[in-house]
Amino acid sequence: MDAGRVVVLVNPTAGGGKGAINAPVVLEELRSRGFDVVEVRGTDAADAFKSLRQAVVSDFDDCDDPRSGVRAIVACGGDGTVHMALQVAVERALPLGIVPTGTGDDNARMLDVPRGDARAAVRRIAAALDGDVTTAVDVAEVETADGVHRWFLAVLSSGFDSAVNERANRMTWPKGQAKYVGAILAELRSFKPVPYVMTIDDQTLHSEGMLVAVGNGKSYGGGMLVCPAASIHDGLLSITFLARVSKPTFLRVFPRVFKGTHISHPAVTTYEGHEVTLAGPGQVAYADGERVGPLPCTVRVVAAGLRVLV
Repeated sequence: MDAGRVVVLVNPTAGGGKGAINAPVVLEELRSRGFDVVEVRGTDAADAFKSLRQAVVSDFDDCDDPRSGVRAIVACGGDGTVHMALQVAVERALPLGIVPTGTGDDNARMLDVPRGDARAAVRRIAAALDGDVTTAVDVAEVETADGVHRWFLAVLSSGFDSAVNERANRMTWPKGQAKYVGAILAELRSFKPVPYVMTIDDQTLHSEGMLVAVGNGKSYGGGMLVCPAASIHDGLLSITFLARVSKPTFLRVFPRVFKGTHISHPAVTTYEGHEVTLAGPGQVAYADGERVGPLPCTVRVVAAGLRVLV
């Protein structure tokens, strides 16, 4: 019996090749359950996104009853793959499943999806589809100054960490993790506090800061609990702001983000709200580790705006 169509977005390079290694497991498991599986890959990110939209949209447009077509999107890759799949899942109101094969996998961690075991992750997805059971979670949307509109699940950030990403993306050498270490060291020498203007619901704040994070979820960067109070079930955004500090102090405070204890430092302030507008000269926003665009940007939470297969 045809259990419906599942579109699987695969990033073969995720996790140093773990995406390619685990993709056959995902496809085999779903097909063995009777699902009509459409695998999507691309020559690059833009091509993959275009192919994903075509695989989903054409099915909806060509089918009199969309419910008999695509039932879900499954992302087999890291947080960047999940971020890409999320855009189409929200647009088409489709449930999203995650098979984490990346390096950070913060979205999978947030949703308690098994990591390091692709078969266990995809079996959960298949069981949820078989039982027609999904879990509703909050999703955040961001609009930037240059007109970009994007959905994200975990954290949007600006400041030091985004500056490191910007620098690393411009670097051609060295490769891999060494590139990010080099970018951090270079950025530490040149980074200056940013004069931020934040409007959280109806409260506007002006302050120089080292970084600001807007969390729908708790973590980024592979388990860095930058917004430890965030929940994907409360209909709120959690905001963490690190005010201007000396670089030695910054180097002492920042590592505490791995345990979430940084919020007890007097230079760190936390807020919560439904909508955040963030402005800072020369700053760029990253969400779920992906470049979104320059500030100012506005972030809103959509309560229960996404269904996930967990």
